[in-house]
Amino acid sequence: MNMIFERKLPIPMEVKEKYPLTAAMEERVQARRLEVAKVFTGEDDRLILIIGPCSADNEDSVMDYVMRLVPVQEKVQDKIIIIPRIYTNKPRTTGKGYKGLVHQPDPNGRPDAFSGVLATRELHMRALAEAGFPCADEMLYPENYKYLDDVLGYVAVGARSVENQQHRLVASGIEVPVGMKNPTSGDLSVMMNSIVAAQSQHDFIYRGWAAQSQGNPLAHAIMRGFTDESGATYPNYHYENLTHLLKRYEEHPELANPAVIIDCNHANSHKNPFEQPRIMKEVLNYCAYNPEIKRLIKGFMVESYIEDGNQPVDGGIYGKSITDACLGWEKTERLIYDIAEML
Repeated sequence: MNMIFERKLPIPMEVKEKYPLTAAMEERVQARRLEVAKVFTGEDDRLILIIGPCSADNEDSVMDYVMRLVPVQEKVQDKIIIIPRIYTNKPRTTGKGYKGLVHQPDPNGRPDAFSGVLATRELHMRALAEAGFPCADEMLYPENYKYLDDVLGYVAVGARSVENQQHRLVASGIEVPVGMKNPTSGDLSVMMNSIVAAQSQHDFIYRGWAAQSQGNPLAHAIMRGFTDESGATYPNYHYENLTHLLKRYEEHPELANPAVIIDCNHANSHKNPFEQPRIMKEVLNYCAYNPEIKRLIKGFMVESYIEDGNQPVDGGIYGKSITDACLGWEKTERLIYDIAEML
């Protein structure tokens, strides 16, 4: 092969032995997972808010951000369940650029996947131990999920991965809610097929094993907007889009727990993070108007960090995104309280 095999990575069991969960941490994960699952099954009418940096680029600033969410969650806990985004993999359209913590623990250093795998688990465990949050991560590499399968509270499959067979099959063997994004083309049939696959049982190969998944009844849609053939972006969170999604779910009566999370950034905001509060409030107004849409909408994704906007990888500003632009902390805190008031 035209590759250089630099170093064999530790297997998930070895990483978990190095960074084991305590009994209290395991209990917290299970309790939170149950809370989140009940939102998707309709037993709990609270709103899920998956919020945090576009990419987890720096352990200190990410933990600073996550700890700021703790008192906010306490104040809105009767209306909102916060799941911090700790996205340790960053998909790149051309394969170039910063690919996330799992590739480069130091964004300005050379790639080091061995250290990155350890850093990824350590960061998620810190968020759990210090803030009490089982967090969300994107499943960019399905084989890496086993490194984090005991600490995560939510998993997303991205717009470029949702058509991939292995992502769909691994999602069918995950115990937490998995959001399947619409592809960048906006074709909802692709997304719906991915949800059908994720909710079904499968026999397949995973990490060198012949595996059998049991199906994930909590797999659901994420609407993130789309791009046309000329590269122009379009939103798909509007009322008409959501009524169309309702009809798509009706065409699949075999699916359990119809649900959608609205991604407020990406193509929905034309990558303008300051549009995210408006989008959330607009969708909540649809929920007030239409009970069927209210039952379908389970929450939102928001890209947010300590500082507004973004910067180059070597920008050096603490708590400012080095990938997609984010909403800063002051605006984020105000947004969460505003949404709680609306609910």
